[in-house]
Amino acid sequence: MGARQDTAAFEQPMRAALDLARRGPAVDPNPRVGCVLVRDGAIVGRGWHAGSGTPHAEVMALADAGENARGATAYVTLEPCSHTGRTGPCVDALTTAGVSRVVFAQADPNPVARGGGDVLRSRDIEVYDGVLADEAAAINELWTFGVTHERPWVTWKFATTLDGRSAAADGTSQWISNSDSRADVHELRRRVGAIVVGTGTALVDDPQLTARDAQGAATGRQPLRVVVGERELPPTARVFDDSAETVQVRTHDPAVALKELHQRGIRTALLEGGPTLGAAFAAAGLVDEVVAYVAPLMLGGGRSAVGLLGVETLTDATRWKLHDVSRFGDDIRLTYRRK
Repeated sequence: MGARQDTAAFEQPMRAALDLARRGPAVDPNPRVGCVLVRDGAIVGRGWHAGSGTPHAEVMALADAGENARGATAYVTLEPCSHTGRTGPCVDALTTAGVSRVVFAQADPNPVARGGGDVLRSRDIEVYDGVLADEAAAINELWTFGVTHERPWVTWKFATTLDGRSAAADGTSQWISNSDSRADVHELRRRVGAIVVGTGTALVDDPQLTARDAQGAATGRQPLRVVVGERELPPTARVFDDSAETVQVRTHDPAVALKELHQRGIRTALLEGGPTLGAAFAAAGLVDEVVAYVAPLMLGGGRSAVGLLGVETLTDATRWKLHDVSRFGDDIRLTYRRK
């Protein structure tokens, strides 16, 4: 823990650093981080991390400040890193620049990078930690989950009728949800690192798995497309077009699939496969969030929206906490998170 004093005076510059952190990409292997340098009561340097492979927030702020960094206080939303990755340790950059004090919000949960605060203290730099830590952690909620659990945060998305069906008895399923709900799904896709389906869905539905606009064109950053399973896919499958990168993870074990995604720097994954794939992840305890689009239809038969979960009695059921309710015309989007 850092030195303790009345840190209320640190909150205003830290809020400025938090505002900068929010400029970083929400979907990235690395966290969103902001940094401001304050000298003689004025901000002399600003920086934020713009994504994997770019300069860290501290390095950007130091470059912005130039010689004014010497003797300044650095306010950083995440504990400065102490390891060498694509860039050098931020603790070295801060030390070389001659900052006199470092104030950071969230302690780094990444076992590879943490410990920067102690390194700075060992170099006789004054360090304070925990200033607006909760606000900083909220900015990187899912990234923090990913690095601490060594797997992506998993969201299972599906569309269902009022009576829990994802397709009619003849197999038709387009479209259960309305156009507004489908547009929202594309926004959801833009906010994840990967979209995951099984080989069955890839073979039967031949999906594109891209984030598209109202005209059907792929737009903006595209998530990694992931097909889980051992069956071969034809080279003409739409997941192999040039709209986005695609990988096939040849396993039926959800934990193995998530481990490979973690190693690829994926921190958030969206399950869009059929009921079998989602049920497999849920039965393994590897679904963190459920997003269900409920349409005002009743079929009375057809394919269930959720596959077998291995639950034999009510006491074995997984309990979920309501996180959000949104309306899209007569459709309802229900978001639940695991308790």
